Amino acid sequence: MYAPGLPPTAPRRVPSRAWIVSMRVLFPLLAVCSLGLLLWTPLLRLAFVRRRALDWWIAGAGFVFVCALLPIIGRDDANPEPNGVDNVFIPLLLLALAGACAHYLVADVRFYARLAGKGPGLPHQGPGHAYVTTVPTPPYGQPQPYPPHPGQPQPYPLPLTRCPQPEDVRPAPPQRIDQVRAELDELSDYLRKEEGR
Repeated sequence: MYAPGLPPTAPRRVPSRAWIVSMRVLFPLLAVCSLGLLLWTPLLRLAFVRRRALDWWIAGAGFVFVCALLPIIGRDDANPEPNGVDNVFIPLLLLALAGACAHYLVADVRFYARLAGKGPGLPHQGPGHAYVTTVPTPPYGQPQPYPPHPGQPQPYPLPLTRCPQPEDVRPAPPQRIDQVRAELDELSDYLRKEEGR
């Protein structure tokens, strides 16, 4: 009745490195070996992994592109010589194949880097990742030294400052909690009196 709300969603598990690399090899290889007819498969896997509407639209566009191009390129004419249409659509198919594979690989690398917390602009998450070092402000307006490179020894100790984490943000307790505490106190007093009889 007075629940705090929905529980936080569990973070997504990062699959093993071997699984990620094998998928990065398998899906572009599938698209290339099919000569572009399955260029939409890496895009479809990316849509399943990232769960974004734009990725679903791109995968659908790749599928429609192949379905529209297949009857044009695969027609059975009496003339087996390639004509001007083939000279345009076959390079277009190969260009779309290269674009689909490149988009898949770049987006997949960025997604798993962000999921693992190693993406650009994200703090390094090693042991004690909830703490970051801060440079103390020198007194009397002296210039502030630059923090040392992570691999170099630090000339002075840096204090640890707690960074806010998503699990640290909790809703404020409801106003009714004082009333519930009072009722529980009354109940415990009543039970003590009943035991004493």
